[in-house]
Amino acid sequence: MNKRPLAVTIIACLFIVVGIAGAVAHLMEPRTAGSYDPLWAALVNVVALVSGIFMFRASNWARWLAIGWMLFHVVLSFFHSMSEVAIHCVFLAALVYFLTRPDVNRYFRA
Repeated sequence: MNKRPLAVTIIACLFIVVGIAGAVAHLMEPRTAGSYDPLWAALVNVVALVSGIFMFRASNWARWLAIGWMLFHVVLSFFHSMSEVAIHCVFLAALVYFLTRPDVNRYFRA
């Protein structure tokens, strides 16, 4: 059995925590006329949760889902401030770096 790299453990835990916390926070938002639907925002966070869970199970698609999830946030941040874009780009770069290293590739290949 291939040992899980520490980077995968940390990232998977972060995605699980962010997924749960984000979904709960969005579901607790009051719905007002003309505002976005918190259910859609909660669903986006459930995607992070699923990605984190399945990274623990060495599902290769889950790491690519995590990268895609962060890329989605980079695109969304263009509708906000440039500082948000920069922060999300840094997170995306770190995610790509840590989830595509050779030891991580071996883990997800097993």
